[in-house]
Amino acid sequence: MPFSVFTSVCVFTFALSDYPTNILSFLLHRERNPKQTDSFISALNFSGMQVTSLPLQNQDELSYFYNLFQDVFTEMNPSNTTTPTNSSNNNNKKRRRKGVDDNNNDDEEESKGGKKGLKEILTSLILLEEQEKSDQTEWAKTSQLEKQLFEANHKQKTQATLDYYSQLQDSYSDMEESDAHLRAKRSRLSAAAAAAATVTVASAKSKPDPSIPSSVSGGASATGHHRRLWVKDRSRAWWDQCSHPDFPESEFKRAFRMSRATFDLICDELNSVVAKEDTMLRAAIPVRQRVAVCIWRLATGEPLRLVSKRFGLGISTCHKLVLEVCSAIKTVLMPKYLQWPDEENLKKIKDDFESISGIPNVVGSMYTTHIPIIAPKISVSAYFNKRHTERNQKTSYSITVQGVVDQRGVFTDVCIGWPGSLPDDQVLEKSALYQRASGGLLNGVWIVGSSGYPLMDWVLVPYTHQHLTWTQHAFNEKIGEIQRTSKDSFSRLKGRWSCLQKRTEVKLQDLPVVLGACCVLHNICEMRNEEIDPELKFELNDDEVVPDNCLRSASSMRTRDNIAHNLLHHGLGGTAFL
Repeated sequence: MPFSVFTSVCVFTFALSDYPTNILSFLLHRERNPKQTDSFISALNFSGMQVTSLPLQNQDELSYFYNLFQDVFTEMNPSNTTTPTNSSNNNNKKRRRKGVDDNNNDDEEESKGGKKGLKEILTSLILLEEQEKSDQTEWAKTSQLEKQLFEANHKQKTQATLDYYSQLQDSYSDMEESDAHLRAKRSRLSAAAAAAATVTVASAKSKPDPSIPSSVSGGASATGHHRRLWVKDRSRAWWDQCSHPDFPESEFKRAFRMSRATFDLICDELNSVVAKEDTMLRAAIPVRQRVAVCIWRLATGEPLRLVSKRFGLGISTCHKLVLEVCSAIKTVLMPKYLQWPDEENLKKIKDDFESISGIPNVVGSMYTTHIPIIAPKISVSAYFNKRHTERNQKTSYSITVQGVVDQRGVFTDVCIGWPGSLPDDQVLEKSALYQRASGGLLNGVWIVGSSGYPLMDWVLVPYTHQHLTWTQHAFNEKIGEIQRTSKDSFSRLKGRWSCLQKRTEVKLQDLPVVLGACCVLHNICEMRNEEIDPELKFELNDDEVVPDNCLRSASSMRTRDNIAHNLLHHGLGGTAFL
């Protein structure tokens, strides 16, 4: 009911018939804005218009005036059967219904749009996460591929450099040998031509005097031949000085790592194998000089160029002499000075080791060292020494030398030439000593090794597990005393023969012969009590890797425990760990 809120009806002084629309608009405005309408009436009173109010006592009077106004408006606007109020109300209702419907539709659309937007956001997040994972995977694959390519290129370049260096050295050696042969050929031709010319001139000018003895004439003719005419004139002053009897003993020992008496012994032993005969065109190199070239080369490790200058010989000649003398040492001296001891010597070795450590039936101390080499042309990976490479930050290749020594540090067995990538236990399995031990040669005796060897029926090694007992600590200390014998022996070997400390020019196939000769010469020096200069001592840096299967005999485990128990309870165990 639009007029239920009215408390009074205002009647203007002007005629209703003249202003029907104004009155209706005024009444509608009065309903919506009563305060504004009251202000408007006050303004009318102030301007001279009289506005009065008719009090409405009840609802019936209000209905009466409402119907009256409707009749008046109908008469004034007969063509319009619908009152503005009704039209306005209908329009307002339609607007409200449309607004409600619009609001409902908007709410549904907003809810649908919100759900759709949330789904789109979640989908985008999932896609972004998957894209990030795929990007990370692709980046990892790319990085791995680049790393592999870099390592492959590095290995390829390193190998190419080493191959080029080896080929360069070989080409230099071949060139020097070819030059030497060419000079020799030219010298022989010139000497033959000179000799023929001399004989022709001598026979044409005169005949031999019969009064002169034939021996004299023969001597003159002999002196007329220039046998060394084709040989290059090189200085031999240093060797002539060293071979002189007045040369100081200390200087001789510093140069050859042994006394003059030991050097003479070796020369006498090798004389029958090394000696050569003179020819018509040149005199043979003496045995002492041949042996001296080999020993000085092994002792100093100097390149062949310097050896050539020292002894006044060609480079190719020095290289040939080194190999010949080393081969003679292996053939003649190794069976005599490097062999497994007999029963009498074994008993003495057992007693000496037992006096050192208190461990019975020890016949040797075993150790394996690595000798650096130039990268070989074949099987490069087999000779690659990973541990030395990581420690020195430089690519290293090596071959192994396994040796067993007695209480004096003299080698009784050696195994030379296996690739440097093999661990100590695999080198042992490939050695002739392992084969002899498998055949029963070492039953009832021990060879003491480091932690790099496995515990077997004939190999005694220290305890390697954690949390050792006092008994095990004492046993390890005594084992270390025996192991120190072999380690010190290898240290003297490398210190005495410096060619073992750096990469040598000797080819890989000839290297075992050279290393065997070094071991034999080491034994000769040790047997003759040749002391080494303290400045020449060499510190070993061979890494010991515990094998995967370090226990290969249950009976040897029990025997080792009994030995450790007896050492500690008989007062023979070490106490340095306390």
